[in-house]
Amino acid sequence: MKSLRLAPRNANPLLRLDLQRWRMRLALALIFAGFALLALRAAHLQVWQNEFLNSQGDKRINRVIPIPAHRGMILDRRGEPLAISTPVESVWVNPREAQATPEQIAALADLLGEDATSLARVFAERERSFVYLKRQLPPDLARRCLDLNIKGVYAQPEFRRYYPAGDVVAQVVGLTNVEDRGIEGLEVLYDTWLAGEPGLRRVIRDRKGNAVEELELIRLPKPGNNLTLSINLQIQYLAYRELAAAVELHRARAGSVVVLDARTGEILALATVPSFNPNNRATYSPERARNRPATDAFEPGSTIKPFLMAAALDAGIITPDTRIDTGQGYYYVGDKRITDVHPKGVLSIAEALQVSSNVAAARVALELKSEDFWRLLAQSGFGTAPGAGLPGEVAGRLRPWRTWRPIEKATLGYGHGLSVSLLQLARAYTAFANDGVVPPLAILKQRERVVGQRVMSAKTARTVRAMLERVTEDGGTAPLARVMGYRVAGKTGTAHKLVAGAYAPDKYIASFVGLAPASDPRLVVAVMIDEPSGRQYYGGLVAAPVFSRVMGGALRLMAVPPDAPLGAASAPNGQAPVIGEDV
Repeated sequence: MKSLRLAPRNANPLLRLDLQRWRMRLALALIFAGFALLALRAAHLQVWQNEFLNSQGDKRINRVIPIPAHRGMILDRRGEPLAISTPVESVWVNPREAQATPEQIAALADLLGEDATSLARVFAERERSFVYLKRQLPPDLARRCLDLNIKGVYAQPEFRRYYPAGDVVAQVVGLTNVEDRGIEGLEVLYDTWLAGEPGLRRVIRDRKGNAVEELELIRLPKPGNNLTLSINLQIQYLAYRELAAAVELHRARAGSVVVLDARTGEILALATVPSFNPNNRATYSPERARNRPATDAFEPGSTIKPFLMAAALDAGIITPDTRIDTGQGYYYVGDKRITDVHPKGVLSIAEALQVSSNVAAARVALELKSEDFWRLLAQSGFGTAPGAGLPGEVAGRLRPWRTWRPIEKATLGYGHGLSVSLLQLARAYTAFANDGVVPPLAILKQRERVVGQRVMSAKTARTVRAMLERVTEDGGTAPLARVMGYRVAGKTGTAHKLVAGAYAPDKYIASFVGLAPASDPRLVVAVMIDEPSGRQYYGGLVAAPVFSRVMGGALRLMAVPPDAPLGAASAPNGQAPVIGEDV
């Protein structure tokens, strides 16, 4: 009898079919379970985490980007632009996503004027996501950079400041930095007024950083306000040109010119040499950016003598005809000797001012009450910042009258022992132009009539003005200051410079301050030349000719009628000997 043997399970077709069904059910169950999990996860994300996911998505594609605001213009009093903003673009790169071939990097470096090796290192800094490649490029050049189709390289719009007058008015106007914020001059002082307010817009950006859709305009940009200065650009050009020529001719360290409207106190010109070109940052330095007429103080020398005479006239201790014996050209105060360059013997007050006698000034100062002299100087603006609205205005130095020793009081009479800025000095001389009234200074164009301060009587102011006319006549210290067709009144100054606390024997500050037409003054012009080299250093030889050319040109530009005959009597006299002064 044959034995019974069990057949293998997989040999039975029915059993094999059952196994396949089990596997199919298991696979379907796993698939349905997976779909169920995905559905649950989707429901969880859509319902419970919807807000979080939307915010994360917005963070990745939605951007709020600024819209640059147009910075306000700076204009001269006639509407000529001194500072304007022009549209530019800055090129930047995101090194994390940047992809560029060596050829593309070389082409980009050539367009930007950069070294290709340095640029390649920037592209290799994968830990950074934003690097400026070049700021403030012309839009066409920025477009050529983008046309290289380098992944990760972008451009953004900006504004760049442009200064049409260049170095002529650089220290006054100042300049902005690469972010279009003021850093010097009126640009920084009035930065909030000029800057305006950037706008904002919300956009969608693709993964390459390109704005593909604008969602909303959040805020429109608010342009900056314009700033109209009191400066007359034509007179400013004239003053700068003549000053630069004089500084070069006399190989001087520096020079400054101030031109004031004698009636309103408005600053029509404020020139400084050496200067810098704000359109070329390579020429910029803190030394060249100093607005010297406002920020630099110096001893005024003999230009202070008219104020001494005015104080003495108001006090009633002298008249223009009072006689003073200057002896042999020297005078002792204690053991200190005061000298004149040229001995003149007995002089009237008018003659003493005409030839700038230090001895006469010292003797008048000693006769005058210290308080009276100090009061006139203080009321004229010495010892106080002039308040013209310029950055860095200095107050100078005027010590209290109670501290004056006799020798200090005597030397103060010819401008030693106090310090002033050229702006202060020019403003003080408006007292002689306005019959004793000093108007407030202004660097912004004035639209209302100003009210000044009386510092001396009208009679005294007119008397001193008449005496100052003699300074420019033959026999005075400044025949070179005369202006053809106009009567000119003014005063020279030649002061030794203080170096390390002592007066340097061979370093001078030459100056001249004057007004014209003397019959009805319209302008006050002050000139200062710092350290003229060579044999000519007197104010009448160095500063007076600059005054003559600036004053003459400015009067003609303003169409001021002449008040003197057109002839040799009113023309600068280069043949007349210049009376020297030295303090």
